[in-house]
Amino acid sequence: MNNSKSDNNTQSTSQMANPQWGGRFSGGPAAIMGEINASIAFDKQLWRQDIQGSLAHAAMLCKVGLLTKEEENDIRKGLGEIAADIEAGRFEFSEALEDIHMNIESRLSDKIGEAGKRLHTARSRNDQVATDFRLWVREAIDGIIEQTKSLMLCLARQALAYHNVPMPGFTHLQVAQPVTFGHHLLAYVEMLKRDVSRLEDTRKRLNECPLGSAALAGTSFPIDRHMTAELLGFDRPTANSLDAVSDRDFALEFLSALSIQAMHLSRLAEEIVQWASAAFNFISLSDGFTTGSSIMPQKRNPDAAELVRAKIGRITGDFIGLLTVMKGLPLAYAKDTQEDKEPVFDATRAMTLSLAAMEGMIRDLKPHEQRMRELAGAGFSTATDLADWLVRELRLPFRTAHHITGKLVSLAEAKNCDLADLSLEEMQTVEPHINETVFSVLTVEASLSSRTSVGGTAPQNVKAQAEHWLSHLSSKG
Repeated sequence: MNNSKSDNNTQSTSQMANPQWGGRFSGGPAAIMGEINASIAFDKQLWRQDIQGSLAHAAMLCKVGLLTKEEENDIRKGLGEIAADIEAGRFEFSEALEDIHMNIESRLSDKIGEAGKRLHTARSRNDQVATDFRLWVREAIDGIIEQTKSLMLCLARQALAYHNVPMPGFTHLQVAQPVTFGHHLLAYVEMLKRDVSRLEDTRKRLNECPLGSAALAGTSFPIDRHMTAELLGFDRPTANSLDAVSDRDFALEFLSALSIQAMHLSRLAEEIVQWASAAFNFISLSDGFTTGSSIMPQKRNPDAAELVRAKIGRITGDFIGLLTVMKGLPLAYAKDTQEDKEPVFDATRAMTLSLAAMEGMIRDLKPHEQRMRELAGAGFSTATDLADWLVRELRLPFRTAHHITGKLVSLAEAKNCDLADLSLEEMQTVEPHINETVFSVLTVEASLSSRTSVGGTAPQNVKAQAEHWLSHLSSKG
């Protein structure tokens, strides 16, 4: 095997004025053109995927006779050395070579000579980057799903621990009915379950391989796209070469799913901020996820929750930014799509940090059970239980029962007492048929234990649902 960099009549890749463009151009780009055109500053994150795709492509080229086995072995060895250099921080990335593809290809040709130049047979940077990016997003999805399930497990553990601890349930941020703290936490497990489902759906749709679509029209070489798809873990090759090189739906779907998930985390973060405030005083956060004040020594600020709450702005901005980039692009590939990676990288990092911070906060928080129990009965929170009793025991229509209960609430409000503190005689001035058994439904504990409908807040329900999630998530590893 000839390992020389080039023969006497050919410039090496690194010596050409425009190595990425070949012989069409004789002069170099303007400085500003080089700066705006280069993507190596951010797409070097794709180096593992680029090498992975090249190894699969080389194996396929060898199988169909476009590379010799010796050339494939040299390519495999050279790419392995490049991977080791990048991993060790020895690889010098060149902006003059624009992107990760040309940086690796140029170094490979320098290392192994002509075999390195043959690697690009039957592919283009267009299908190469589409493949690399799908591989990267697929791995990112897998990582975020794993993190999300870990957070779900943490929430389920806390839900089981506090499955019977009352707290006020709110609508319009007004006390509505008693619920349990465990029930409240499990609501976020359900949200995160849907987030996982969206990510899994996105992964299924993106799992088609663009490699071999070449620039836009496919190739005349006798390649085996099913082989490369299988080697890279894709379900199948893409069906249309024009769509394959220009599609970024997978990135948009990913960012859309992350935006919805960030909204869920933001809602939970907002509740943590409220719960940790002196006005609510429902929970304490650990030192690990709070900060102090430079001037007020008593302060314990829920900064981790506030930062998670803010990440939705960043992540949704990334989604809208890429959607705007893609909205007017004709087929097929356009350089505009170089703008696809930074928002995806940014949103992924923001979500990864948010999930880690949220899991830490949920794991460490301590509920103030007595405080939540006291407020669970505030604001006439058992009024609906009273109305239900009137329907069940006196056979009144619900609207009539609702009206009677409203009058009793007004009476209790005027006397500055709870419903349970009204005397039977006072209640009977509003509805003569009320009897003393009504008091059995006016406690927080009675209200909670009665909510046994599927999905209800009865402690037995919450315990069973928390145990279900613990079993399900633990079995998934």
